Amino acid sequence: MSPNDGELGYLSIREAANLIRARKLSPVELTAAVLDRIDRLDHLNAYITVTRDWAMALAKAAEEEIMKGNYRGPLHGIPIGLKDLYDTAGVLTTAGSKVLANNIPNTHATVVARTLEAGAVIVGKQNMHEFAAGFSGVNPHFGTPLNPWDTDHLAGGSSGGTAAALAAGLCLGGMGSDSAGSIRVPSSFCGLTGLKPTYGRVSVKGVVPLSWTLDHSGPMARSVEDCALLLNAIAGYDPDDIFSVNTPIEDYTATLERGISGLRIGVITDYLENPGLDAEVKDVVQTGIKVLEKLGATIEELRLPGLEELRQAYHAIIFAERFAYHTQWIESRAEGYGADFVERTQSRAADISVPQLAEAYRHRTAAIRSFALLMESYDLLVGPTTPFTAPAIIDGLPVIPDSRLYGLFTGPFNVAGLPALSLPCGFNTQGLPIGMMIVGRHWGEATVLRAGAAYQSVTDWHRRRPDLRDAMRSEL
Repeated sequence: MSPNDGELGYLSIREAANLIRARKLSPVELTAAVLDRIDRLDHLNAYITVTRDWAMALAKAAEEEIMKGNYRGPLHGIPIGLKDLYDTAGVLTTAGSKVLANNIPNTHATVVARTLEAGAVIVGKQNMHEFAAGFSGVNPHFGTPLNPWDTDHLAGGSSGGTAAALAAGLCLGGMGSDSAGSIRVPSSFCGLTGLKPTYGRVSVKGVVPLSWTLDHSGPMARSVEDCALLLNAIAGYDPDDIFSVNTPIEDYTATLERGISGLRIGVITDYLENPGLDAEVKDVVQTGIKVLEKLGATIEELRLPGLEELRQAYHAIIFAERFAYHTQWIESRAEGYGADFVERTQSRAADISVPQLAEAYRHRTAAIRSFALLMESYDLLVGPTTPFTAPAIIDGLPVIPDSRLYGLFTGPFNVAGLPALSLPCGFNTQGLPIGMMIVGRHWGEATVLRAGAAYQSVTDWHRRRPDLRDAMRSEL
């Protein structure tokens, strides 16, 4: 194996795992290469805290275990990053805000504990939109994560640091969170694969919340297979999480090569006909849908039930629950928030009446039922992940007319709690990635991942890498 850190940083988890298990690659060598890339390239603002000493200690422990024949599995010795809202015992957890500038938890979040149990190496805590409260990723405290495909554009949010790190080879996998699209949006913008599992599939214990009833923990990586490997480690019931559901899990890699012949896939025409959809995004996604059809799936057009009510519901729920969480600090720690965080949190919550909130929760319950009925007729749904590609940054701010458009296509599936995957399906004429979203039945992650793997078996979009030479020159 070449010692070139770029090659090592861009190994898939599966590739690295095979080399480590065969003792052809050392976890210490791999971790050191990733840390070196972080040192040289993190003017992208991907990380808030780099856990160098902890990472090297974990890597050395992994190497010793493997040399003794105690191989834990495909995450053993693999460098991954964590969105900085996952509690890490003894390591700063800021949720992207100075409000938590001194927050050093005593225990690990369940996802972190399970990842460590699988033998993963944590290389750092990754940048994010403050308290996960936005899709742009703009962060006044730690800098805005930049898109490695074009550093004049956003990486997206709220899991933007994780997306930037993966696209730049600064980790091999990552853990994000998604309340209205915060895994899928930055995955789409940065040419990555990101999965929002079914609500309750993965524990949110020890995760700083944005919206308790919409938050999902989930994996981000450069391929569907890598997402499946990460999901294998973190999925499952957590008795300490009141939102966790005790339902069977499976090996999410077991059916990846089964193909999709005979599956019935519904194309979300509401999305493809939306006036806010960029023409290039539409064309590229439609081409991606044709690939699914060529792979043997039956493609049918459909319309989603109660879509506008779903959108209204997720806005009401997020803003109400966000306000409820932050009331504990708005008066006592207001100076720690970004300039307009408190005003936006209070004003948007004030616009929501008690009857509106009650109606939003009613729509949520109805959505879960109506989507369950809809999915009796379809194995999967498909459409664009976002209406546009990564927005440009001018004077530190994103160029986009309406921030609500970011989660236009993703948010409804948080309300419904369905598993949803974003994967790259092409690029626009500016060279910016475009994402396609595949949605499945409740607890149907295996089928969603299977479809994504089938698509990636005949395309190479997920293997493309950004040219970081301009980004490296801008550092000098």
